[in-house]
Amino acid sequence: MYGEYFSNLLDIPYTFKASFDKANRSSIHSYRGPGLEEGLKIFEAVKAAFDVPVITDIHEPWQAAPAAEVVDVLQLPAFLARQTDLVVALAKTGKPVNIKKPQFLSPTQVVNIVEKFKEAGNDQLILCDRGTCFGYDNLVVDMLGFGVMKRVTNDMPIIFDVTHALQQRDPNGAASGGRRQQVVELARSGMAVGLAGLFLEAHPDPANAKCDGPSALPLDKLEPFLTQVKAVDDLVKSFAPLHIE
Repeated sequence: MYGEYFSNLLDIPYTFKASFDKANRSSIHSYRGPGLEEGLKIFEAVKAAFDVPVITDIHEPWQAAPAAEVVDVLQLPAFLARQTDLVVALAKTGKPVNIKKPQFLSPTQVVNIVEKFKEAGNDQLILCDRGTCFGYDNLVVDMLGFGVMKRVTNDMPIIFDVTHALQQRDPNGAASGGRRQQVVELARSGMAVGLAGLFLEAHPDPANAKCDGPSALPLDKLEPFLTQVKAVDDLVKSFAPLHIE
């Protein structure tokens, strides 16, 4: 597995992410995945073969318990982040949860989602920004928003989904376009803020990927990409804290 190899090479903690069901595709004809039962078997095989933690997203409350038996981290999808029953089901597993910030939500509003989890008994949370709607069919990333989320949640870990943030909708199409050629500059910018991690999609042949190919990083660029991103991260985190009132 390329990600695991390069994480060891560059001394970067690595978690494998995949979906067993892409239930939120725009078209009913789009590829969704192998389904829960087969997907969990694949996750078990990945963990056994590569000894890496695995994260997956769920879309319905009943999926939380069986998924939690296999994966190490669960993910709350951005489009579903305000669904209370789903939040409670995720919280009750006791697993760490990666909360995708909805594209339609301000950085300060994530505190309401966090409070739902805490009230349901789970404070093992990660917040992930994947961009914010900017007019129609476009996303932008507010670099100031990372610090805002950290402040309003009392320093919860913040990560950045850099490839999904590069999605760009085709107004007349059923699948997302993307701007993968800008992934390096956006990732460098995000890591310069001082983040806990980076969420990234990479594919050996993005043009033929079943999902999100236009925004995915080509796999043969993964090593130089991670090398540059880690250099920025190491530099920023070497600075002494500078607090300005």
